[in-house]
Amino acid sequence: MKLLKSIPLLGWIVIAIVLGILTGPVMPAWLGGVFLTYNSIFSGFLGFIVPLIILGLVTPAIAELGKGAGKWLGITAGIAYGSTIIAGLLAYFTSRWLFTPTLSGRGLEALGEEGGSGFTPFLTVVAKAGDSATEIVLPPVIDVMSALVLAFVLGVGITAFHSKVIFRGAVEFRTVIESVIRRILVPALPLFIFGIFMDLSASGAAITVVTKFALVALVSFALTLVVLLLQYTIAGSMTGQNPLKALWNMRDAYFTALGTSSSAATIPVTLASTKKNGVSDSVAGFVIPLCATIHLSGSMVKITCFSIAVLLLTGGDVSFAAYMPFILMLGVMMIAAPGVPGGAIAAAAGLLAQMLGFGEVEVGLMFAAYIALDSFGTATNVTGDGAIALIMNKLTRGHLGTQAQDEADEAVEPAKGSTAEPHHLAE
Repeated sequence: MKLLKSIPLLGWIVIAIVLGILTGPVMPAWLGGVFLTYNSIFSGFLGFIVPLIILGLVTPAIAELGKGAGKWLGITAGIAYGSTIIAGLLAYFTSRWLFTPTLSGRGLEALGEEGGSGFTPFLTVVAKAGDSATEIVLPPVIDVMSALVLAFVLGVGITAFHSKVIFRGAVEFRTVIESVIRRILVPALPLFIFGIFMDLSASGAAITVVTKFALVALVSFALTLVVLLLQYTIAGSMTGQNPLKALWNMRDAYFTALGTSSSAATIPVTLASTKKNGVSDSVAGFVIPLCATIHLSGSMVKITCFSIAVLLLTGGDVSFAAYMPFILMLGVMMIAAPGVPGGAIAAAAGLLAQMLGFGEVEVGLMFAAYIALDSFGTATNVTGDGAIALIMNKLTRGHLGTQAQDEADEAVEPAKGSTAEPHHLAE
């Protein structure tokens, strides 16, 4: 039992994929139907909870960003968001260039549709009522875009009117949502992914998906390194430092993040590494914890590359006009991503379904692919934070310690007995 508990989530995902591929062709139809029934229930619950995830995570994230360090917070957030969007654009154009010849038109347009494997779920959970007697209707209480807009309205309103009560409620609701992700969605993922690859294997598509995604994983990793070089080249040109030397000084943070898969857990090491580049204590102490929450360029690269791959495999629309709004909205979602393995992709699942038209199988593939490269994305995120700290150190001349505050902008403590913690979360 202790051995099973010691296996990380990535280990369970790999086991689920391998077992799904091996057992799919020999799985009895009735047992395959049981696993697909589980997948339908999980997918239906995910569709129900995603708008609440967006509302619960984005609202306090925006409210917290509005409380604090005056104009420098806005500048830092703007630089972090711009860096994340540039990473997404780089991943988009590279993916279109490299993946279109190799992934498009591969006969997987019907990916996820029933009938290919011969397995049929005994009941399905759907958002809207249909004609089937085996359907359970579980509509979300609010749709994805409405949840995002409402989160913005509430977050900005809390900041504008300094509402302690609503802010405390938003923080505690976030704690509930993070518990749902940590205790329900993440533990349930391996069996969900097993069912997906079992179904794909029975239909003959699993090997194609795995081999094609291996190429995408390699390109994603290479792009994270390119993103870091670009970030430090810009920071070095602004500060007069050697970008390669500055990047090398961040090596401890990079390798620590590879082991922890958490930007939050790596903050002390990131701070020490950033100071090696001459960043003042006040700037590093402000920028690094903040960017651990809002700067996720590595996560953006992974989600962009794999979503483009899925769209090409399934015949989806990968045009710039169709995809650019997704990049812009994903940059916002990354700000509120909870710091558990798969947290960013869980937060992004609603956008994948709403804006890119992903179904149950496509979202499952995104979960599996994202978690497989989770630590490399985290390492990119925290190392890139050091480049932003260099830029902010130049802009502030190393003096960020005591900026003028809004006197009415009071800190709001969580309610007594609440388990809410500061939202320095990551992936």
